[in-house]
Amino acid sequence: MKSKLIGLLIALLVPIAFFLFFDHFDYFQAQGRKNLPKLPRYGALPPDSQQPNKAQANDSLWHTIPDFAFTAHTGKPVTRQTMTDKIVVTDFFFTKCPGICPKMTSQLKRVQKEFLTEGDVLILSHTVDPARDSVETLQTYAGLYEADSSMWFFLTGDKPELYEIARKGYFVSATEGNGGEEDFIHTEKFVLVDKSGVIRGYYDGTDSIAVNKLLTDIKLLKLEYPMKKKEMVLDRERSAKEAEKSKTLPDNNNN
Repeated sequence: MKSKLIGLLIALLVPIAFFLFFDHFDYFQAQGRKNLPKLPRYGALPPDSQQPNKAQANDSLWHTIPDFAFTAHTGKPVTRQTMTDKIVVTDFFFTKCPGICPKMTSQLKRVQKEFLTEGDVLILSHTVDPARDSVETLQTYAGLYEADSSMWFFLTGDKPELYEIARKGYFVSATEGNGGEEDFIHTEKFVLVDKSGVIRGYYDGTDSIAVNKLLTDIKLLKLEYPMKKKEMVLDRERSAKEAEKSKTLPDNNNN
């Protein structure tokens, strides 16, 4: 009789335990995430800063990406609000560039492939040659790299505004300039921005090893935010698919 009672209790408690664990999965995740390495922040501000674009983290003020309004290769506007609740990777390029830009855009294609289905990663590629890089030209260029317009935007706009955000928004150039006719910015840098608009990393966009680090850093950055239940389901589905795929691979140990 006693053993039957114990068996009944186990049968009742195990499903309840599983339910509580998965229902409070975010809590258990958060506990595990406390010991993970954190990415640095760039652009510390003084406590009395009057700069309008700023955010607070770890009892400090940090520079954030300022307001902007550009036009994407899709013909639609892209603004600072587009970045809301997104992790953003950004670069500066031009379509007629024969040197570093094709390498950079190919590396950004890797970022797209890695995070396309996750919904919270955005890529913004700004032209530094808006006089020649029209919406139509950018659309053709985007097609060459199979850019998904739900995630990756090639941006054009007024040259002074593009150059202003490059220098004073993303800090990718130390040169002075006003975006005039003779002004020119050419940089290999990728910039990683968190969901608050704070810069969290710089990477050489022509170097595949540096971009490997970018991919890892994006994953680390994602762990700073609670995983939504939809993302949890997608993550489990992806893990299941990978496990199933591994079963079909040949076992080299038997060769």
